[in-house]
Amino acid sequence: MTASPASSPAVSTDSSHALHSPVIAWFDEHARDLPWRRPEAGPWGVMVSEFMLQQTPVSRVLPVYEQWLARWPRPADLAAEAPGEAVRAWGRLGYPRRALRLHGAAVAITDRHGGDVPREHGQLLALPGIGEYTAAAVASFAYGQRHAVLDTNVRRVLARTATGVEYPPNATTAAERRLARALLPEDEGTAARWAAASMELGALVCTAKSPDCARCPVAGLCAWRLAGKPPHEGPPRRGQTYAGTDRQVRGKLLAVLREAVGAVPQSVLDTVWDEPVQRARALDGLVSDGLVEPLDGGFYRLPQTLPQPDPHARTQPRTQTPGHPQV
Repeated sequence: MTASPASSPAVSTDSSHALHSPVIAWFDEHARDLPWRRPEAGPWGVMVSEFMLQQTPVSRVLPVYEQWLARWPRPADLAAEAPGEAVRAWGRLGYPRRALRLHGAAVAITDRHGGDVPREHGQLLALPGIGEYTAAAVASFAYGQRHAVLDTNVRRVLARTATGVEYPPNATTAAERRLARALLPEDEGTAARWAAASMELGALVCTAKSPDCARCPVAGLCAWRLAGKPPHEGPPRRGQTYAGTDRQVRGKLLAVLREAVGAVPQSVLDTVWDEPVQRARALDGLVSDGLVEPLDGGFYRLPQTLPQPDPHARTQPRTQTPGHPQV
């Protein structure tokens, strides 16, 4: 059977410094010049990027990110707008509930923290729409703090180098989190650099489908490579089907509403998808998610008021593991 991150790591925590230096040195030479990594991005720019990069490629995020920060350079600027404007500006990044969550976080930052993104991990985690990953990422990337930042790319790097398996489990495990914390450099600034460097290594070199071991700065330490690159034996990797799904229908409905100046009649929305049952289900889902606001007379628009939170539900799992895409 394939080993799992629950087993003893091939790279011991006592020798983890052997991973840190070469990966950070590689990052210093090869890291992409991305706008959210520049000092002028600030904590708000880092937070915006983290919301946008979840499940969305960098190439698609870049133009929307630039437009977003030009329009809303501070959390208070976004908080002053209707949530529907965040959905509109989100465009075709996908998973548009992220726009509502980011808007909700901006409102909370403005109301609770004077418009400044909080520094403390606990305060970040208390913001609406912020899960464990995003709180750790903002604390690390914006404030240089020592946190285990576990996105899909980092999890894959640790699975291969430390535990000798091709892929991590489909969902983040407690064992992975323990390993990531154990491998963190003690120095706070070095830990923050390690978080960014290991993520970039997974995005550019230790990729899911075509790892380029010849370019890897820690190929000589990689347990998976040293074991002969055994193939994945766990559950099948999950795919992302889109065509014909409710997600596609929702996207088409939202596209009409984003481009409209005012409210849109039901008759116009009925033209975007032929199958009436699926179309109605998708529209009902958008309304339920707070992405669309129904009006009298069969009209619909993007939301103008903040949705009332469900006291029995979290807006985002506290242990979310977003997948930063590789390009």
